[in-house]
Amino acid sequence: MNNSAATLYCSNLNCQAPNPQSHNFCQKCRTPLLKRYLWAVGEGTEAYNAGDLIAERYLLKSDRIILDTKPAFSPEIQVEIPNSLMPYLKLSPYQLHVPQLYGLLTPTEGQRKIETWLLEQVPIYSCGNGEGTLMPELTSVWKNASAMRQLTWLWQMANLWEPLQINHVGSSLLTPALLRVEGSILRLLILQADQSSPVTLQNLGQLWSKWVASSHPTIGKFLEQVCQQLNQGAVQTAEQLVTLLDEAMTTVGRSQSCTYQIVTRSETGPTRRQNEDACYPPSPSSTAPSSPLAIVCDGIGGHEGGEVASYLAIATIQERVQRLLANSGNPLNPTDLTLELETFACAANDVISQRNDTEQRLDRQRMGTTLVMALGQAHEMYITHVGDSRAYWITRTGCRQITVDDDIASREVRLGYALYRDAVEQSGAGSLVQALGMSSSATLHPSVQRFVLDEDGVFLLCSDGLSDNDRVEQYWETEILPILEGQTDLTTVGTRLMEIGNTKNGHDNITLALVYCQMASPQTGQQVTGLQMGAIPPIAPVPAPTAPVRSQSPSASRIKTKIISQERPARSPLPLLLTLLLLTGVSGAIAYWFLPEVQNWIDPLIGLTPRSRPSPELPAASSSSSAEPEPVVTPSISVPSLEAGLLLQITRSTTKNAQGNNVPVLLRRGILAPQNQSVVGLVAEGSILQVSSIQRNQDLDSWLQVKVCSTLGTSNPQFPPGTVDSSTPTPKASPEVTYRAVKQGEIGWIRESDILPVTNTNFTPTSANLGECAIGAASPTPTVTPSPSK
Repeated sequence: MNNSAATLYCSNLNCQAPNPQSHNFCQKCRTPLLKRYLWAVGEGTEAYNAGDLIAERYLLKSDRIILDTKPAFSPEIQVEIPNSLMPYLKLSPYQLHVPQLYGLLTPTEGQRKIETWLLEQVPIYSCGNGEGTLMPELTSVWKNASAMRQLTWLWQMANLWEPLQINHVGSSLLTPALLRVEGSILRLLILQADQSSPVTLQNLGQLWSKWVASSHPTIGKFLEQVCQQLNQGAVQTAEQLVTLLDEAMTTVGRSQSCTYQIVTRSETGPTRRQNEDACYPPSPSSTAPSSPLAIVCDGIGGHEGGEVASYLAIATIQERVQRLLANSGNPLNPTDLTLELETFACAANDVISQRNDTEQRLDRQRMGTTLVMALGQAHEMYITHVGDSRAYWITRTGCRQITVDDDIASREVRLGYALYRDAVEQSGAGSLVQALGMSSSATLHPSVQRFVLDEDGVFLLCSDGLSDNDRVEQYWETEILPILEGQTDLTTVGTRLMEIGNTKNGHDNITLALVYCQMASPQTGQQVTGLQMGAIPPIAPVPAPTAPVRSQSPSASRIKTKIISQERPARSPLPLLLTLLLLTGVSGAIAYWFLPEVQNWIDPLIGLTPRSRPSPELPAASSSSSAEPEPVVTPSISVPSLEAGLLLQITRSTTKNAQGNNVPVLLRRGILAPQNQSVVGLVAEGSILQVSSIQRNQDLDSWLQVKVCSTLGTSNPQFPPGTVDSSTPTPKASPEVTYRAVKQGEIGWIRESDILPVTNTNFTPTSANLGECAIGAASPTPTVTPSPSK
């Protein structure tokens, strides 16, 4: 192994000094070295040996395990993501269990070039004696696991069943080699595509049947009964299976006990004038409650109310949680408690929103706050989340971010538009899509996650003043892990983390809460024996539950951030929708009859010409008048039935928007932020494009992913005066806006409403005009169909 291959570069962008791979701290700036292990998908690594450095960056450790030696830099990103990898993006809310796409591995010149994708957050140890090796298979540690841990693994599999099956990768849960474990957490090595026949719960029952003989005596009979019911089809839904396992974990959990410690800290930071963050218990605090409650809020609204919003949220939620705990007596069942926590978040939202309305705050003047909250109950921890304040779970085997930011970047990944490492680099990526207080709770979707505890661990809640720039990932091992080893105390760690936030970041307020959970061994006489399966619960009449519940394995219908408001029976949107549809229809009809430019735009799309369209000004009999001029007949544009593989020829590089302005037909890198910096270039007249995929959004603004087959070669077209970028609602101040022309082979996104008016499919594809596209992708015969809804 040569020296360059063994070099690990500092992740501090102001340093980037090379270090021996064996070091834990940068020898120049003392920043903890970030060791990011990846898994290679594809055949691109087979030609290399362990110790080889690929693409001057990626060190092959063994087989498909790779160490990124330059973690401070973004990986290479390919605009067009293969459909086979799309499930990784769609399942990004389940990143605790499912690996995520990191980037593309492209060998340097002279090395073998085979497309290889890299996965991050894979089950590979990043520290300790096993660093750089795969975590064990579930089957290899099953026999020696406790009853609670075995149930927890099964419970996570049951929760993952539906989302993986929907994305056609359910067989991943049926392949033992892919089922890895990190303590009590079930983790998948890769996602495996289903074959032609769909997987069923009977297949899951057959797999679990193989584990009955080596299961813990406490749950042996129970698991055998569950497998029988699965194989016979009596358990028909994953929700029924989860309920059965929930009941079993509740019974076994009665023999366990947990003690808690909480430390909170909140500071203004070196650059801010006031602290808009807030926490509960109030900072500084160190307590050991029986039912721990910790809250962190990061206020939004600057001097106009961020501080008020964060304190209103904490006061509202804290009062309701304490009342619930006082009145309940015994621990609530998981479903009821989850619903209550969601209701409390919505109540805090409405208190802040009503304050905004009373003070007549509009748009950016409205105050709001993020929320991340931890509540311990029996052997479980519940995490409630809105916004971009985060929660991390630290155990002896690793540190895991267990919340997904409610920002645009995370939304783009979940919708399949971009890889996360690319999305966060785009303009506006960190803008929140939801926060407490910004609008009615009817549009709020807090996430509630549930974690089963069977080992010591620390939950860290923090605002972005600490979590930005990967500070938690850098310092958890040196600062938080010693708590679990008894080498330090919670108060000292809280103080140290505040110092790191202030000195390494320092751009914002910093607030954190540390919740230390210590499990006690069951006392004599408390062990559960002979667990039996209860009655199979009935199939729920409505598939999706009211609350977006998420456990360690959230179901697909329970994704945290939803763009479409979840309907609530008490607030039906039907009357408002009908009214909007009526107003839209009336205004559209008026615009069509009295605005010629609207008629000129609509008519070609629906196959009408001036001769075939009736005129509102002239009666039918006027057609016989000798004074009537002969109308000019324009050719009708055939609108294709849009589908992947369709070839389109662009007839002009600009079209008109609803205001009558010239709008350039632009190819964009993504749908994330329609700003100038996201533009690939202008699609010149005569260019041939091939549709790769179609994204029909719920807001009816559909987008096409296209590949540029050939162009006219214009290098830097300039818009005429009055031309505007369609990403802006008003014309630009300067008319001399220029974009370079797109090049052959480039891939990007185009708004459907921009491209359809300037599309021609009535051409003959040849090797000359197809250029970069496949010769076999012939254009379909044009058909006149109604334009897709906008």
